[in-house]
Amino acid sequence: MHNLSKVIALSLTSLLLSGSVLTAIMPRNLPEAGLLAFAAPSAMTAATRSIKRPIVTPDSITFGAYDPHGDFDEPSSSRIEHLFLPWEDVDLSTLTLADDYAQARGRSLLISVEPWSWSPDWRLTPQELLQGILNGSRDEYMATVCSAAATLKSPVIIRWAQEMDETDNQFSWSHWQSNDYIAAYRRMVRVCRTHLKTAQYMWSPKGNEGLEAFYPGDDVVDVIGLSVFGFQQYDRYTTGRDQTFFDRLTPGYGRVSHFGKPIMVAELGYEGDDTYVRNWAESVTRRYPDFPALTAVVYFNDREVYPWPNGFGRPDWRVARETTN
Repeated sequence: MHNLSKVIALSLTSLLLSGSVLTAIMPRNLPEAGLLAFAAPSAMTAATRSIKRPIVTPDSITFGAYDPHGDFDEPSSSRIEHLFLPWEDVDLSTLTLADDYAQARGRSLLISVEPWSWSPDWRLTPQELLQGILNGSRDEYMATVCSAAATLKSPVIIRWAQEMDETDNQFSWSHWQSNDYIAAYRRMVRVCRTHLKTAQYMWSPKGNEGLEAFYPGDDVVDVIGLSVFGFQQYDRYTTGRDQTFFDRLTPGYGRVSHFGKPIMVAELGYEGDDTYVRNWAESVTRRYPDFPALTAVVYFNDREVYPWPNGFGRPDWRVARETTN
């Protein structure tokens, strides 16, 4: 759901990290430079953490997070570190810091590779991007990313060109025909496997009707990702009532479960009043008989980049709020 328009430019030489290096992520704002950025340790106390924080118990499914603010810095708070990066104009050497951070906390890495530059000034049209992928001129970009990932010690899942089924999405690849997307996805997995032997590969639709047409094949999909967001104001506008995590997950899960692959919620967020967010926080990590293939949920711990439709603005999914005196 989140396309990036601007990345805060941080170089390794200018990073002043207090304590351990925290999560290696790309702040999903518009890029001024393509360098992986790192969150500093969160200075929030327990009193400033909101009821939005997902409740994780020993019986929960695996929980992970995209966490540019370091709100899940405690080793036990997350098992998956989610990173976003474009495949050009990015300093991939910083992936080793992400790997060190994940290793120290016993986490695996979910790497969402978005096949473009995050600078709109350098961005190709959807058809230009597609043609470059299919004719092989973009192979080197995927090869470079996967070669860097091959040096990492943490288990890696590669998620390439997500939410291709979201027709009103800002992603260039969401404007491709399904057969073109399949050809591009399969080519990129083939290129990546040449350099990265141990990764798993995630096909990650939004969850919309018609997503089945974009399925690239069992041989190039190890796990399926979905995006699930709950925004109370939008729920009431579109459905007339609050929606639960179960409500939001059910349609997409039903559309992908027949493929017989493990399923993850690769992007998760919710915002609303206290009752609404408490319900979501208590439910997102439960084990549901209706979702036997669901293995993990990964929280998107940041503010939405682009406004939601119908004037609903940019919901803030972050689980914690800073207080000011």
